[in-house]
Amino acid sequence: MLAGRLQARQHHRKRNLPPTGLVSPFSPRHKFNQERAMASAPCPGTGFPALVFPALVVAMLLVVAAPAFPAQPADGKPPLDSTKPGATIVDSDVRQEEALSKTEAGKVITAIDRTRDNIGTVRKTTKLDTVDIVFLTDAARSEGGPPPAIENKVKQHQEDVAELRQEIEANALLFNAIDSRRVQAEDVLAVEFDNPGKVVIYAAAKPPK
Repeated sequence: MLAGRLQARQHHRKRNLPPTGLVSPFSPRHKFNQERAMASAPCPGTGFPALVFPALVVAMLLVVAAPAFPAQPADGKPPLDSTKPGATIVDSDVRQEEALSKTEAGKVITAIDRTRDNIGTVRKTTKLDTVDIVFLTDAARSEGGPPPAIENKVKQHQEDVAELRQEIEANALLFNAIDSRRVQAEDVLAVEFDNPGKVVIYAAAKPPK
């Protein structure tokens, strides 16, 4: 009899309990679950969550609206314009003159003999006040090349002369100087440094027309 009454009470309690796992639609927990479901739901056509997509749109608008200013160097100076000719990069006075190899042979031969020493000077040269280019017009290729006296001296110092030409090409100042007068490095016979601020370049070529 007593056991029957206990079972009846337990059955009555189970019938009065709310269903397990269900949340009242008026409870704060139910409202929180709705907001979380809306936030995680993807926006139509994007695949991004509803709360993430607006943030992405704002970030993209900020990037598009940002002004495209060129990067400035740390020292605040504007970058060099690589489209300008070399004469504007180096502060040197490039001059030219025409001469005959037979009248300048002594100076040219002496300069060729000093090629080994002049190679080291070319490597260390970063600034010059004056660059004089002497065109030995009768020694140009179209005229048959240098006279025998100069040609033989060039052959005698063939390796040094070749290295000198390479160093001139590698030196921005000197390369821009000869390039401004359309002189090829392979036409350079010798260089002579009269003083720390001046160099004379002897070229077996004719000046540009």
